[in-house]
Amino acid sequence: MLSALEMALWRRDRAGTPVQAGRLVHHSDAGSQYTSFLLTAHLAAEGIAASIGSVGDAYDNALMESAVGLYKTELIKPRRPWKTLEEVELATAEWVDWYNNTRLHGEIGHVPPVEYEAAYHAQNTLEPQVTPITGSL
Repeated sequence: MLSALEMALWRRDRAGTPVQAGRLVHHSDAGSQYTSFLLTAHLAAEGIAASIGSVGDAYDNALMESAVGLYKTELIKPRRPWKTLEEVELATAEWVDWYNNTRLHGEIGHVPPVEYEAAYHAQNTLEPQVTPITGSL
């Protein structure tokens, strides 16, 4: 779990959209890996809020369950039987790359998530306002 989080943070930094403290929420269910002290401490150190406080409602893991359903429908079931764990791992990495960088998503304007996020940040990043000083000091 921490490796996946580190990769996501690295990709954001590399893309020029680092995490801003208090602006990102890690959505998860109440599984033990998501409530571990190590993950909680790591999220806090990165300024990422955990959604685990809403345990028991329908919102804390709906997005994750939706993504897992797509993953199973689009990759795992159509290409079975899988022969090795390495085969599944490689196919999963390829699917995640395709899903984020190539696949067109109808709910966000028929663009890939990486493109949508870049456009969002371009529109919502506040540029420092410079006001020229006039007159004498």
